[in-house]
Amino acid sequence: MDEFLARHAATSMFLRSNLAACGTDETSHPHGTSFFLTRDADGVSGVFGLTNGGYLMAQAPAAQPAEWTGFAQAISGRTVRGMTGVPAQVQACLAACGLAHGPFQLLADEPLYHLNIADLVDHPADVRTPHAGDVPMLKQWFTAYETDTGMAPPTDAPTDSACARAAAAIGAAHIVILEDAGQPVAMAAINAHVADMVQIGGVFTPDGLRGRGYARRAVAGLLRRAAIQDGAAQSVLFANNTAAAHAYEALGYQRVGDYRVALLAAPTEIGDHA
Repeated sequence: MDEFLARHAATSMFLRSNLAACGTDETSHPHGTSFFLTRDADGVSGVFGLTNGGYLMAQAPAAQPAEWTGFAQAISGRTVRGMTGVPAQVQACLAACGLAHGPFQLLADEPLYHLNIADLVDHPADVRTPHAGDVPMLKQWFTAYETDTGMAPPTDAPTDSACARAAAAIGAAHIVILEDAGQPVAMAAINAHVADMVQIGGVFTPDGLRGRGYARRAVAGLLRRAAIQDGAAQSVLFANNTAAAHAYEALGYQRVGDYRVALLAAPTEIGDHA
């Protein structure tokens, strides 16, 4: 399975990372994934997945309508919250599941970027791992990040998911905080990691501090850490807005396609009609 996914590495990071971290039998962790395969004469021709957290994923560039329908039937009765992936594949999968029209909290095609970390245009950065004293700040930052990216509506109080992410960030190697003159000014995170490749996400700079290059410095610091500590040689990410895209391009990232993010307005059960 991973050999096939590695041939489509830039758009298979969540599938590969979940497989590497949780295997095929994990039934409780949110990233544990139920995998479904299609085959042809050369071996695996498509990988379809649904996480325990309710997110659909697929890497099936040659899939026919009957194969998308078969996947939808296999997950009938399961609850779905959204899907990410190659735009045409997301469209085909959601249509087969009866979710072509959502309704959606977020539906966007975002530019997909790749970088050989050896080609990183470096920006000096003082980054560190989050500690317990950062929790109140991170709750606010993650809440604002969810609003900025369209993942959640505006709110005056930290969201439950932001609180959970803030707690999980403490001491975690996958997230860094950038400081300037001893003050936290930005964060960046790795949201998928497999073999020698990392996927960057959770890049955030608070209002009032934007436009100063903090985001790119946070990403640069995170990439240096990943290269030194984990042997990462490649990175991919998708950009939520034009300013973010420009920041990533300034680091040396090259656009390699598009990546669709489709988040449903409410969790939805896949019915027998799918």
